Amino acid sequence: MKILLCTLGLIGLLATVLPSVLVCSGTIEPGTHKTIMLIGMILWFVTAPFFMKRKKSV
Repeated sequence: MKILLCTLGLIGLLATVLPSVLVCSGTIEPGTHKTIMLIGMILWFVTAPFFMKRKKSV
């Protein structure tokens, strides 16, 4: 389960960074850019807390 959450989190993180590069290169339109970044942001913020938890020291 943790591997799945890490993978989804990284996909979400990439979906927030990569579209900006693609818009600058003219590969995608700004509207598509906003949609991909919104989905990536939601995916990142939903999955990140599960695999970034601190372990409690005894």
